[in-house]
Amino acid sequence: MTSAASEQHDRRVARKVLLSSLIGSTVEWYEFFIYGTAASLVFGDLFFPEFDPLVGTLLSLSTFAIAFVARPVGGVLFGHFGDRLGRKSMLVLTLTLMGGATFALGLLPTYDQVGVAAPVLLVLVRLVQGLSLGGEYGGAVLMSVEHADQRRKGLYGAVVNTGVGWGLLLANLLFLIVTQLPDAAFRTWGWRIPFLLSAVLVGLGLFIRLKVTESPDFQAVKESGEVRRLPVVEVMRKSPGLVVLMCLAYVSTGATFYVLSVFSLAYGEDQVGVDKSTMLGLVLGGTALTIVAVPYFGLLSDRLDRRRILLAGITAMAVLPFAWFTLLHSGNTLLMLAGFLLLFLAFSVTYGAMPTFFAHVFPVDVRYTGMSAGYTLGTVLGGGFAPIIAAYLLDRTGDWPAIAWYMTAAGAVSFVAALFLRERPDDVPGRSDRSSPSSLQRVPTKG
Repeated sequence: MTSAASEQHDRRVARKVLLSSLIGSTVEWYEFFIYGTAASLVFGDLFFPEFDPLVGTLLSLSTFAIAFVARPVGGVLFGHFGDRLGRKSMLVLTLTLMGGATFALGLLPTYDQVGVAAPVLLVLVRLVQGLSLGGEYGGAVLMSVEHADQRRKGLYGAVVNTGVGWGLLLANLLFLIVTQLPDAAFRTWGWRIPFLLSAVLVGLGLFIRLKVTESPDFQAVKESGEVRRLPVVEVMRKSPGLVVLMCLAYVSTGATFYVLSVFSLAYGEDQVGVDKSTMLGLVLGGTALTIVAVPYFGLLSDRLDRRRILLAGITAMAVLPFAWFTLLHSGNTLLMLAGFLLLFLAFSVTYGAMPTFFAHVFPVDVRYTGMSAGYTLGTVLGGGFAPIIAAYLLDRTGDWPAIAWYMTAAGAVSFVAALFLRERPDDVPGRSDRSSPSSLQRVPTKG
């Protein structure tokens, strides 16, 4: 095979892997977000009816947060075996687990049917969701970034990150449809439809994912005999500081996204007087923007310093919550949409540069473990508890400024942490053709 033909073949393989990662990521996030939406809209009444409505909502959102606690465990577990056995097999397993758990959620009995067993089952299934998603993200990003050539690594990582947007878009579209049902029908069986339909998406995702090839970077490490026997121990012994810094660097992104996509649904209805359908429509508008904006900033990160793009997005996320709340309370739908678009755009700046930046923080032989550990711990601090913290602050203060200051504080923490992170060149054994790209050469290696 000629050099040109070989390069063309590699590009076709990389695009196929990218498609499989994107579809798998979309399926995973769709399933995760339909839970978050249901937790915000109906789970408080269906699974915790014995409590005050606000307390029931808090308990419902607590079950949303439980999966985030499980995510670091899943990230370390699947990351460990992903660095030992390969990326592909772990991604097939995570998608299967997530799909089975989500379908089961659509069949769960409510409190009125089985009493306290209902919330117990809800928590158990939610834990399985969290474990699988913890291992999904790092593997999906690495499969795409490690197959991409140096000029497209940022773009490929960012495209995988649009799975969050596509998943949220699908989840909210389905809930927008089922919320048009009479309230009694929606609360009885309508909310189950998005969970049961996940079986179709899971089947499609598995069909594509089973056909992709293993990461060439992992293959090179395996052929060189440098696969680590205990990747978790290697990361915790040599690079615990990098795990902590990556965790903190994500906090602002998680807090911003989950306040926008989960907390805002209940807040808009209870505090602003906006109906569920309108709030879902506003979130959909912001989500649609991310699907375009995230790849753009990923592409930009292949040409400019990725860390500077990341820092710019974090800064915007720290400043804009005040404008978002002000516009949300304006009562004007167009102004409310403008607020969502502004904050989702800031999120997109960071989320476009983040995946490839995070992928190059750790060396390739422990990359899956290190990235998954740092990222998933960040999702606990920044994402899982954001809706609960926001609801608590609202209950204590009765107004939104405290929530905005919380989001600003999260931005300050992430900005400082990101200042201390550095990308390292690709150090794949025996693969000099994948030496560090120009964007990495401009950034000194650390860690």
